[in-house]
Amino acid sequence: MMSWAGQILYTEDDADTRELVSFVLGRNNYRVMLAENNDSALLLARSNQFDLYMIDNWMPGGSGIDLCKKLREFDSYTPILFYSGAAHDKDKQEALSSGAQGYLTKPVDNDELIEEVFRLIGEARNRNPK
Repeated sequence: MMSWAGQILYTEDDADTRELVSFVLGRNNYRVMLAENNDSALLLARSNQFDLYMIDNWMPGGSGIDLCKKLREFDSYTPILFYSGAAHDKDKQEALSSGAQGYLTKPVDNDELIEEVFRLIGEARNRNPK
């Protein structure tokens, strides 16, 4: 039986990006659940346990910042990583001040993405070992 490195909820409105990132994470032993908007992400987040939330910032029907704040209303523990095309400092600052622990600007090298995912999950587990 294969043991997973962690379970990730990835919210991204672009189907191609969702599939690509899911493939990269899956190849690195992460189990990934996908959501294409804030509503489906919140439903999944409330009914499953995740080691990391990955969020795009710009989505129809609600921003990543909105989603981040809503996740923090019921989950103050699970790390949040923004993976977004929004490259301005103010986007990054807004994400971090709304409760995120990390921010990567698309596109990033696959190794850099995996490194950041690994770092955030590891730090969260060290803070609160199960």
